[in-house]
Amino acid sequence: MLLNIDLGELPGEEEELYEHAHLANVACGGHAGDESSMRRAVELCLRHRTRVGAHPSYPDREGFGRRRVTMEAAALRASVTEQCARLAGVAGALGAATPFVKAHGALYHAAHEDAAVAAALVGGALDALGPGITFLGPAAGELAAAVARAGLALYREGFADRATRTDGTLVPRSESGALILEPSVAAARASALVASGEVDTVCVHGDTPGAVAIARAVRGILDERRASATDASTKDG
Repeated sequence: MLLNIDLGELPGEEEELYEHAHLANVACGGHAGDESSMRRAVELCLRHRTRVGAHPSYPDREGFGRRRVTMEAAALRASVTEQCARLAGVAGALGAATPFVKAHGALYHAAHEDAAVAAALVGGALDALGPGITFLGPAAGELAAAVARAGLALYREGFADRATRTDGTLVPRSESGALILEPSVAAARASALVASGEVDTVCVHGDTPGAVAIARAVRGILDERRASATDASTKDG
C-alpha cells in the first residue's frame, strides 16, 4: 500500500512531504511546474528514496488544471506527451526513472468518464515514457479500461484528504466537506481504505492546508498496517 502525494506544484513546498511519500506525482508544466521545480522535486525524491511519477493535466495554468478544456484528442495526446517527456528528461539527467503516471484535476475526472480523453492520456504517456508504466486512478471507468487495453498496470487510488463520490472521484472543492483537514480523520480514512482491499494506493494532496501533518499521520497508519501484516505472515510461516 503506497502513499502517493501530488507535489512540485507550489513554491516553498516542504521537504518533509517527500520523506513521507512512497510516490511523488510531480507537476510537469500543464497546471504547474517548470524545469526548476521538477529538478528540485526529483532531487528530493532521490534523497528520500521516493519514486517519481508524472502528473500531467490539461494545459491550463491559469485555472490550475481544475477546469475542463475542450481539446481535440490528438492535441491532448501531444500535450500529455510533452509534459511527461519534460519530466522524464529532467529525471533521467539526474539518474531517476519515471514509471508512474497520474492525471491531475479535471483531466483525472474527464479520463474517468470519457473514452477519447482516456485514450489520449494513456497514448500520450506511452509516447513519452514507453511501455511498462503504471497508472494511478479509479478502479473502474474509462481510464481503467484504456489502461487495461494497453496492457498496463493500474494502481487503484483512494483519497485520505478529500471526500469522494461513489465512483471514487473527488467531491469538488467548492462543495462543503470536500477537504479533510484533520490529520486523525485522514488517517482513519486511510486505515479504512486499506482494510477495504479496494485500493492499492492512498493519496494526499501537497496543496491541502496542513498537508505535512496529514501525510505524516497517513504514512504512520500505512506503516503500522504493513508491520502488522508482516508479523502475521511471519507467524503463519
